[in-house]
Formats: sequence, structure tokens, C-alpha cells
Amino acid sequence: METDGDIKTTPKGFHCTLCNVNLPNLPSLDQHVKGRKHKTLSTVRTTRKAQEEHSVFVSGLKPDISQTDITEYFQQFGLVSDVIMDKDKGVYAIVQFSDTDSIQAALSCVQHKMKGLKLRVKPREKKEFKLIPKRKNDFQNLQEVLDRLKPQLCQMVSVDAQMQYIVERCQLGENEKKARVLVVQLLQEVFVEFFPDSQILPFGSSVNTFGIHSCDLDLFLDLENTKVFQARAKSTTEQVGEGMSDDGHSEDSILSDIDLSTASPAEVLDLVAAILRRCVPSVHKVHVVSSARLPVVKFHHRELNLQGDITINNRLAVRNTRFLQLCSGVEERLRPLVYTIRYWAKQKQQAGNPSGAGPLLNNYALTLLIVFFLQNCEPPVLPTVEQLKDMACEEEECVIEGWNCTFPSQPIAVPPSKNTQDLCTLLAGFFSFYAKFDFASSVISVREGLALPITDFLSEKLEGEAMQEEQPTKTHHRSPKLGPLNLLDPFELSHNVAGNLNERSQRSFQRECQEAEKYCRSLQYQRKSTKGKSWGLVRLLTPQGEAPHTKPEQLTISIPFKPASLPEVLRNQLHMAGDGFRLLWFQKVSSAVERVFQRVLGCHLVASTDAVFGEDSAVNVVEEMQTSSASLNTSINDSSDSVEPQNETSPLGTAVLGAKRPLSSGSDASVSPQGKKPRLAKRGRPEPPHWICVQKHIVWAGRRKVRRELIKDADSRPEGSCMELECQVTAHIIEKEPELKEPLEFKVQAQMVGGTESTKAVLKLEPTNDKTGVFHDFFHFLEAFLPKMVETLLEKEVSSA
Repeated sequence: METDGDIKTTPKGFHCTLCNVNLPNLPSLDQHVKGRKHKTLSTVRTTRKAQEEHSVFVSGLKPDISQTDITEYFQQFGLVSDVIMDKDKGVYAIVQFSDTDSIQAALSCVQHKMKGLKLRVKPREKKEFKLIPKRKNDFQNLQEVLDRLKPQLCQMVSVDAQMQYIVERCQLGENEKKARVLVVQLLQEVFVEFFPDSQILPFGSSVNTFGIHSCDLDLFLDLENTKVFQARAKSTTEQVGEGMSDDGHSEDSILSDIDLSTASPAEVLDLVAAILRRCVPSVHKVHVVSSARLPVVKFHHRELNLQGDITINNRLAVRNTRFLQLCSGVEERLRPLVYTIRYWAKQKQQAGNPSGAGPLLNNYALTLLIVFFLQNCEPPVLPTVEQLKDMACEEEECVIEGWNCTFPSQPIAVPPSKNTQDLCTLLAGFFSFYAKFDFASSVISVREGLALPITDFLSEKLEGEAMQEEQPTKTHHRSPKLGPLNLLDPFELSHNVAGNLNERSQRSFQRECQEAEKYCRSLQYQRKSTKGKSWGLVRLLTPQGEAPHTKPEQLTISIPFKPASLPEVLRNQLHMAGDGFRLLWFQKVSSAVERVFQRVLGCHLVASTDAVFGEDSAVNVVEEMQTSSASLNTSINDSSDSVEPQNETSPLGTAVLGAKRPLSSGSDASVSPQGKKPRLAKRGRPEPPHWICVQKHIVWAGRRKVRRELIKDADSRPEGSCMELECQVTAHIIEKEPELKEPLEFKVQAQMVGGTESTKAVLKLEPTNDKTGVFHDFFHFLEAFLPKMVETLLEKEVSSA
């Protein structure tokens, strides 16, 4: 292995010292070494090492020495590729040359003098590259924050009062707001000098009424008027004279070097970054992030300890901010709900990506989830965006980039809600709503206030036509990126604001909602403790521990429903299937799983007598599985804290955690404890159909080596990406390697999960004869190989159809 120095063998497998991760087996190790994180860190380490070898450390500087001064001085020794200065004190710098000969020349010079200063030049210190993980909100820090709030929260008389207290403690203070306003004014004065008639407009948490103490300052630099000014100035330059336009604005500025109408966003942002570095006091750590969905310039204000972002093409975000301001003005209960749920999500590590990118919900997405819940209360607490559009007058009509962004400018134009529920009830309702929500088959539309069926978005052609119908004034946009949680922006309908979530994040969010719903039904949530114990929000906001959901290990492999990665033909088929799309997809997956075991891995299969897996019989599998799931619901024990029965039935038979069984007076078998006997009888029902698999060879070991022998460029083809190649690898191993002394025999039981969880096929594996002790190695191999191979077979089936 080419990175042998980074990989250490441990009693439990392997450890990568570069990435600081543990790997259980060789397939996992192979996948990790090929992964993006390991490759990126390897590249960074190589780059850092090269920089160290080409750099010298320079001290003895003064703050008034510029980067240009240092570059000009050291150019006499060779080509200078970069100069990194100490910005805080300005007393040292790192000078990087293009070649090592230049370093020797600089170091061999006996004395360095520059502008009356004696400089000390020495080789740059060599440091071992080490990954420093980003600091996360660990359990101890989150608990300390809650401990500071706990005494006051316990003294409050109601949950409503506790939620109002959370707002008071977390919201931006008046002095913080004034400081941010001053920063905006300063930036406006600076940028208008370089970009005449430009505007700096704040958006996001700082101004949408949901800001907290540590929130960033998000800014939009509007250059539309500057583009008009530049075009007019060009046309009048010849008439009025060089260097001066007819309205007196000097053209001897940064605009003379760039044409805003043709310049790329990256070029403009580079100029913005240069202005921030050179002209705005107390601003440092300026850098451009061009890889973001919307490129941005990040900066830090030293005196205010304030992080800021500037974008140049985010006019829709300003409109989104106005929308949230309107919602907050229309409904006074929204702010306490948003602050409390955001705080809960942070404590449970369900929201907030420290580096900007990550698999967790961002605050904007979480706020939209709250708005959507309030739109679906009975009666509604908030109107839909479509209803708001109808309430606006002609002067308030607004279209941005072809999207209709019309809504009233003043809250008084929106009729008050008839919903009178208190904050305590609404908070519990939020958790109950999303604990049972069918994320897998839904696309959340705040614009319509509806959960749209995901099948409407599986066919790009049909979706494009639907968007064109809904937004006739705009040009065609791509359909939204589908994922485990689909939440459309209220205006930019092609943007899924929760598109960054992965399956684990979505599942974790829903599980936490289920746990919160269970707690909110207890007396401990609803009533203040007479003994001074924790009650109400205190327990709800207790941070997630190191291992909050410890369960015995289950040997299961999940094959998730990923609509975005499905081939177009299959997406169209699922779209036409409508509500039955899960059944059709499960048929395809069941057939593919059978082919992987039988044809690709050479297992001998014996199907259960009650059903056979494959295209023609997956219906029986689904019906049997759903019946079993429904019977499982009746066996879930209740929380002793529950205060009222729940009669809702959960979609697709998924159990509602903590729900009490309804005590029906008309049934002679529903009374506890005698009710346990019928449940024992129900367990005697036939289990979901399954395979019995027999494997006589260790076909999972050495596949990479065999693949290299069979095809020279195998490294460019990931494992599981080609059925023919994988079949050849298996055949080669079976031919060359001896059989197991005792064949491995195991059972594979398939179930389809949907409704209140992400739609997926779950394969439960259980060894029935493993005298040679190889089953767990085989299982770990299948964890990565099987889902990838199924995906490959689905594509192959569609392409050959």
C-alpha cells in the first residue's frame, strides 16, 4: 500500500495516523485510502512540506513594513512566490521562494538590511504535519451552557415563560445591533468609493429577528447600479474627457481595471477581498471561498470579534430575510419557537455546521421547518407564501431572477391567526409533527404549505413542465437536488435548502424529534416541580451524550432510496408509479440483491418456502413485511411518564415512540396486562420471507489484487462498479483458492422501511453455520460492496432494457 507509513495495525484492525481514524478491516481500509478525506490530507501534507523546503523565516520587522517591501528586497536572491506576514503585530514574515537555490543565497548573506532595519533570516522550522480537528460543541461544553441557564429556567412558572427567557438570553442585544450597523455603514462608505452607487445590504440572522450573540454578519454587495454607472461613464468618456464622467465621479479607481458586466464572480470577489485587506480598519483573516454554492468573501472584525461574509449574487437571500421578518411581525409566537428549537437542535447536535459546510441542518432550513409546521397547524398559525402573495398590492410585486417573491411589506396587511394554542403546546406539536413525518416520500413546500409527493420530482422533464406552469414568467431552472430531507426554498423553487443532509443526519433528527415528543407528553414537561427538580425545557435541552442511543449490534445492511442517483428511466418509472413507488423500487432492489449473492459472489441460494425473492414476488414480501411491522406496533411498551393516549396511526406501520395504547372499551383483548397474551400469539406469525445462502469460498479476500491482475487500470474503476468484472474476480478466486472446510451458511432477511423514516431496503444477516468463523469478515465486506453493487445492477438493468 502506497501510504504504509500512515497505516498502523491494531488489535481491532487498522489505524490511519494521518486522518486519525480506526478501520475494522481491509475493505474498509482500502475504501478509506481511496476516499476524499485521506487524499486531500495527503495532498495538503505534500504541499506544506514543499512550502517548508522553499521558505525562510524573517524577523526584526516593524508594523509599517508592507508585503511589497519584503518581496522587493528578497527578489535579489531569487523569484519570490509568496510572503506571509504576521498581521497582528507585523514583526515577522515567512518568505517563500520558487526554488531551493534562492534559499541558500538568502541564508548565505551575512547581513540583511532593509529600510534601516536589521533583519534576521533563518531556515523555516520543520514541523510534523498533524490534523487538528475542528472544535465541535462537545457534551461538556453544551452541558456547561445549560447549567448556567438551569437555575432561572427551573424558577419559571410555565414552559411559555421558559421559552421567553431563552429568547432574552440568546437574542442580540441593542449594543450588538448598533455595532453591526456601524460596521455596515463603514463598509458602505469604503465600497462606494471603489464601486460608485453600490449598496451593502445585510441579510440573515443579524436582521431577520432571530439573531444570536455569535451569529455571522451576512452582507450582500449590490453592484447593479455600479454596472449602470460604469456603462454610462464609458459612453460619455470621449465627450467629457479622460478620467472624469459627466456626473463628477472619478474614474481613476478600481473600476478602470475591470468590466463588471463581463467579469466573473471570482474576479469581482478578489477585488472585494483586496479592498477589505487594504482599506477597512480592524478587518483581517480575509479570504475568498469560491467553491461555495454562492461564492463568498469571509472576513473577521478584530475589535468586535465578528465574523462576516460578503456575496455579490445573493439578492434572493435578502428577500428571504424580509420574508422571515414579515412572519415574525405577523406572529409573535414564532420568535420563542425558533429560538427554543434552534437551541434544542444545537444541544442535540442536529443543527449548525461550524465550518459552513457539513451534513447538519442550517439555521435557515430549521426555521423553514418551523414555519411549515405552523402552516399545517389546525387552524393555521401562519399563512402560506401563495396566500401572502395574494395579500400584496401591485406596488409590492417582486420578481427576482425569474422567481415570484411577492408578499406584503407590512405585517398589518396579514389577518391575524385564529389559532390560540400556547407556546408549550406548539413546541410539543412541532416534535410530534416531525416525529411522524414521511420525509422519504415528501418534498416540503413552504410556498404552498404542502408536503408534495416526491414522485412529482423524479422525472426532470415533467418537473420542468410543472415549474414552468407555476412560474410562467421565468426561464426553465433545474429541478431541486433530492436527498433524505427535501425542503424547498419559498421562492427559489429549484433549491433544496436541506440538500446537504445525509441519511444519517436526517434519521438522527427524526429520532431526536421522537424522543422529544415522548418527553413532551410527560408531566415532567408540562408541570413545574414542587420539589425544585428539573422540569419543562431543562430536560428537553439536556445535550446529547457520547452514546445517547446504545443498542446491541445488529448485523444489518441498508440500501437507501437515493432518487438523485437513480438512472433517468427508473426515475420516470417511479414517477409513473405514484404512491406505489416504494413497492416498485423494492422489487428492483430485491431482484438486484439476489443477483449479487448468486451471480456476482457465487453463493448457493435457497429461498424461504413462503415466498421467493425477485421481480414477480416482491409484492408478497412487502405485504408480509407491512403486516409484521403493524403487529410490531402493538408490542411497543409505553413510557411511564405518558399522560394521555395517542390514537394516531403511523404511516407504513412505523411505531410511534412512547405512545400509550388506547384502552378500547369495546375490545375484550385490549386490557393490560392480559393484552400481552395476544401479542405473544401474534409473534407466531410467519416472519418476512428470506434467503438461506451458502458460501464455500472466501470470495471477499484479495479481490483488489485479483482485479489488478485482470485489468491494468482497475484502480480507476471503484469496487462494485462493473458486474462483469466482479463476476470474473469471484470466478478467479473460486478457481485458485481452496474451499472452506465447512461452508458458511447464513440467512438474509429483507424488509422495506418507509413512512416516518427514509425509504430503504434493510437486509438483516444472521449466521446459521459459521464453524470457520469467517462470517463477520464477510459481513464487513458486504457493508460497502452490496449497496454499491445493487446501484450498479439497477443502472445496468435500465440501460439494457
